[in-house]
Amino acid sequence: MKVVVNIDVPELGRAIEFYCAALGLRHSRTLDNDVAELTGASSVIYLLQKPSDSKAAGTLLEPRRYARHWTPVHLDFVVDDIEKAADRALRAGAVRESECIEWKASKCITFSDPFGHGFCLIEFAGETYSDTAAPD
Repeated sequence: MKVVVNIDVPELGRAIEFYCAALGLRHSRTLDNDVAELTGASSVIYLLQKPSDSKAAGTLLEPRRYARHWTPVHLDFVVDDIEKAADRALRAGAVRESECIEWKASKCITFSDPFGHGFCLIEFAGETYSDTAAPD
């Protein structure tokens, strides 16, 4: 199964700049002037320009808001060097929301993007989480 990621944003140009600068993604193409395709991660990421206060078509959900919000689903970006990646994200405009947490042979720092979406940077000692400490 293939997974793609869709992120609603109020300003497509600003979102392209942020995600490319913060995470090293590449803007591959723009579709219909309101969808940007970003590559360079294990899944393709699509930025979908949607105005603030708009609703998803045909739903009764609350309107989109781009202030900081919490959701139980978020993106974790795996990086080789968490401190360098954190510096890059901050320079691009991310807001750091936690100290570095170490758990199961990983390091994690939480952030939010300029549009209120939370995300994490994670550095693994191995391929993924582990019950054993990484060798020195």
